[in-house]
Amino acid sequence: MRLEPIQNPGLARRAVPIALALAATIAIASLLASIAGANPFSVLGLILKGAFGSKFAIVETFNRATPLIFTGLAAAVAFRAKFWNIGAEAQLYAGALMTVALGTGLLAWSSFALLPLLALAAILAGALLLLVPAVLKTRFGVDEVVTTLLFNFIFLLFISMLLEGPLKDPMGMGWPKSARVLAEARLPRIVEGLRVHWGFALALIAALSVWLIQTRSTLGFEMRAVGLNRDAAAFAGIPVNRVLVKTALLSGGLAALGGFSEVAGLKGSLTLDLSPGYGYTGIIVAMLAMLNPLGVIVAALFVAGVFVGADSMSRAADVPTYLADIMLATALLLVVLAIMLTRFRVVRD
Repeated sequence: MRLEPIQNPGLARRAVPIALALAATIAIASLLASIAGANPFSVLGLILKGAFGSKFAIVETFNRATPLIFTGLAAAVAFRAKFWNIGAEAQLYAGALMTVALGTGLLAWSSFALLPLLALAAILAGALLLLVPAVLKTRFGVDEVVTTLLFNFIFLLFISMLLEGPLKDPMGMGWPKSARVLAEARLPRIVEGLRVHWGFALALIAALSVWLIQTRSTLGFEMRAVGLNRDAAAFAGIPVNRVLVKTALLSGGLAALGGFSEVAGLKGSLTLDLSPGYGYTGIIVAMLAMLNPLGVIVAALFVAGVFVGADSMSRAADVPTYLADIMLATALLLVVLAIMLTRFRVVRD
C-alpha cells in the first residue's frame, strides 16, 4: 500500500475524516468510562453540563480557554513557518513575571496607562526569550525543539528562585508567591459579578489579528512560503532567517500575553503553579485547529470545556479526571490522522 496525494480535496473530503475522528474520540472515552464503572452517557452528559450547563460553568470555561488561546496562537504562528516553538510555557511565565515586576507598585499609574504598558512589557519579555533560540537556529543551526524545550525548565527554576527570594511576598505566610498586583493593574470584568475578564476579549482580538496577518500581509505570505518550502522561498528572494526571527518574536509575544492575562485578569499574583501546562496544551490546541488562528478559538474552548467538565464530572460520577487527558490525547492523534487522510488516499499496489 502507498499514499497518493489528493489534488484539491472537496469539502466532504476535508470534513468527514475530522468528524469521524471526533466521534471515535467520544466512543473511546465512553468505553473508558464504562471500564471505570460509570454510565458512559451519564459521564459525557456531566462533562457537557460541567463545561457549558450554567452561567458559572461557561465563565470558568472562558477563563480556562483564555491562556490556551494565547499559547495556541503562539504554536500556530510558529508551526506555520516550520519553527517548532515548544517553549510557550516559559514565555507565558516571562509575561507573568513582567506583569508582577511592574504591576505591584513600581509604577503608580492609572489603569488606562498601566495596563497597556504591562501588556507591552509582557510581549517584549516573551519575544526576547524566544529570540535566543531563533538566533541560535538561524546563525548556528541549533535545533529549536531542544532549546525551546530546555528553556521551559530553566525559566521555571529561575521563577522558583525569585519567588523564594526577591519576589517573595512578605505577607504571604511563608508561601512562595509574589505580592499581589495593584488594583490599577487588574483587568476589569467583562460582566460585573462574573469572573470572566477582558483578557478573554484580548485573546479574541489577538486571534483575529493573527488571522489578518497571515492572510492579508506580506509577512503572513512569507511565513507560509517558508513553512511550505524553505529552499524555494529563499530562491524566490524571501529572507528566510529574517522571517523566522520575526515569527519567533510574534510567537513568543503571544504566549507571554497568556501570562499577563492570568496574573492581571484572574490570579493577581505570580506562583510556580500559575500554569498547569498551558504552554504544552497550546500545542494540542494549535494542532486541533490545524494551525488556523480562528480555529484556535474553537479548539481552545473545546479543550477548556473538556478540562472544566471533567473536573465537575469527576466529583459527580466518581470517575478520575485523567479521562480528560486521555480524551485530548486521543483527539489529537485521531485528528492528525484525519488531516493526513484529507490530503492523501490509501492506494493498494
